[in-house]
Amino acid sequence: MYLDTQFSIFMVNKPGVLARILREIAEAKINIAALTMTDSYEHGVMRVVGDNAEKLRSVLKRLNLQFSETEVLCVNLPNHAGAMAAVTGKLADAHVNISYAYCTAGAKGGRTTCVLKVADVAKAMKVLEGFLEPKKKKSVRSLRRSPASRQ
Repeated sequence: MYLDTQFSIFMVNKPGVLARILREIAEAKINIAALTMTDSYEHGVMRVVGDNAEKLRSVLKRLNLQFSETEVLCVNLPNHAGAMAAVTGKLADAHVNISYAYCTAGAKGGRTTCVLKVADVAKAMKVLEGFLEPKKKKSVRSLRRSPASRQ
């Protein structure tokens, strides 16, 4: 779990605009951790979290795009049914409002990143702190029998 900067980029709804922005981000060698799109008749909004906020901000300014920045909570989850439900349920029980959320698809059997825009980041992090820690397996010492006892 970590805090990151999400960019909401306002784009004209025309062919090629999304491709151009993503190409520029790729050429700047910025890895996209999570991305979601919404649209209306007149414009689209891309919300994106990248691995380098400063470089991403620079690319967006160079492209002369209108954008805003928001602090979001990024949660790494196992990629299986119910993982996001457990996290949102835990936050709901603690009365932490979630304005919106989206997740990466993740790889089968791998991990996924869930991006949450919450009303109270500090409270959300405290609520999820122990909940998200992977449970450590008890180590079982393997006992090796001596060659004499194997016969």
